Amino acid sequence: MEKQKKCYAVLRGRKPGIYHAWFGPGGAEEQVRGFEGARYKSFKSREEAESWLRNGGIDGFAGESLRRHGKATTASGEDYPPDTVVIYTDGGCRGNPGPGGYGAVIIDGKKRKEISRGFRLTTNNRMELLACIAALETLKKPSQVVLHSDSSYVVNGINKGWARKWRAKNWMRTAAEPALNSDLWQKLLTLIEDHRVRFLWVRGHAGNFENERCDELAARAAVGKKLYADDIYEAGGRGTPVNKE
Repeated sequence: MEKQKKCYAVLRGRKPGIYHAWFGPGGAEEQVRGFEGARYKSFKSREEAESWLRNGGIDGFAGESLRRHGKATTASGEDYPPDTVVIYTDGGCRGNPGPGGYGAVIIDGKKRKEISRGFRLTTNNRMELLACIAALETLKKPSQVVLHSDSSYVVNGINKGWARKWRAKNWMRTAAEPALNSDLWQKLLTLIEDHRVRFLWVRGHAGNFENERCDELAARAAVGKKLYADDIYEAGGRGTPVNKE
C-alpha cells in the first residue's frame, strides 16, 4: 500500500488550495510568506486537507463533526445548539507586566472574524479578560455563545462565581484585599448579562487550531507598531495597582 504524502492546505493566501510541497516554486510557503492574515495547515492526507478547507478552517472537534455529521460539537462531544456563536480567545504579555496583546476568533455560522490589539503596559490576566470582552462586543444582538479560553483565571472566575462574589463585596476579595482587574470583570459581567454565554476551558498549545491562532494574534499584537494605553492599569486604579499582578 502506497504511503500517503503530507500535504498543505492554504485557506487564506495568494492562491488558496492544497499543496504537496512546502518549499520551492509553487509551494505552500510561497503562497503565505508575507501575506497578511494567512491561514494554512499541514495534514497527513489530502482528504483531511480538503475537509478542513470545506469547513472554512474550523478545526478540531468542531471541524470533524461538521465533516461527519453536518453539525459542530464542543470539545466534550456535545452538539452546539443551533445559531450558536463560537468564540476562541487568548491574551498575554511579555514580562507580566509588560507589552501585551489579545486575539480572538468569532465564528457565527459561516462567518469567521479575527480581532486583536496590543498594549504598551499590561498583564497576562488583563489581556485574557480583554480578549473575551472585545469578542463579545462584536456581537450585534443578544446571542447564544460558547466561549473558549485557555485561562483558568477567566473560566473559573465566571463558572465558579468568583467575579460575582467580588462584585457583591464592592470588588474586595477579602476585608483587606481588593479584587484585581475589577474594571474588566465589571465589563465582562455586564456583557454576559446581554447574552447566554457558556465558558469552556481549553488547554493552551495543545494543537487546537483556533486557540493557536488566537495565541498568534495576541503575540503579534504585543509587538506591533501601534500599542494602546491600558489606561486603568497604568493609572493603578480600580484595585489594579501596577506593582501587584
